Amino acid sequence: MHVDIIFENDDFVAVNKPSALLSIPDRLGVERSLKDFLKERYGNIYTVHRLDRNTSGIIVFAKTEETHKALSLLFESREMEKFYVGLVNGQMIYPAGTVDVPIMEHPGKTTKMITHVKGKPSITDYEVLESFRLYSWVQFQIHTGRTHQIRVHMQHVGHSIVCDEIYGDPKPILLSSIKRNFKLAKSAEEEKPILSRLGLHSHRLNFSLNGKAYKLEAPVPKDLKALLQQLNKWKG
Repeated sequence: MHVDIIFENDDFVAVNKPSALLSIPDRLGVERSLKDFLKERYGNIYTVHRLDRNTSGIIVFAKTEETHKALSLLFESREMEKFYVGLVNGQMIYPAGTVDVPIMEHPGKTTKMITHVKGKPSITDYEVLESFRLYSWVQFQIHTGRTHQIRVHMQHVGHSIVCDEIYGDPKPILLSSIKRNFKLAKSAEEEKPILSRLGLHSHRLNFSLNGKAYKLEAPVPKDLKALLQQLNKWKG
């Protein structure tokens, strides 16, 4: 597997994780994860945070115990600026806002989270970058790091992330839903989706470590870029 390294030094490595790849090994330990690949490359590697399997984008691993403690503290103290971009269903009423709603684990499903007054404080800022007929392209900044935070908060406000099998509609996005008078090619038996994975990408991390400021960015992947191009093309 080719690992797309955004930045590395003696302290840490920042990687652009592809969608569908686990950040770290799951409980079964059968499927290979990004951390497994990095351990083969660097030896000791330390988990600082993680991304959902189907979320693409920037993720950081520490190379030393000292850096692991320092980076973990940045995440816990909210001194790590975390920005995501994603496509949500529908046109959002307000161009920008904050979702400040507690999140907790679903009492009956260990892989699902819910908003609940008894949950942990969870804050997500959002800003609409582009609006389309059926969707909105949005930037998110999360000030807390709850599991599935953006996905849960977007479901809460009625604009779930596209292709979200847990918190929204898992159906893939087809060109026929965007392009008027769409006709399937005669040679094709069925239409191929433009996007069939969770439309969420970890875009930027800004932080300071050992007196040095870092601004790291993972470019928007080809599948999301292609979808945005089609949405813009048939926007009218």
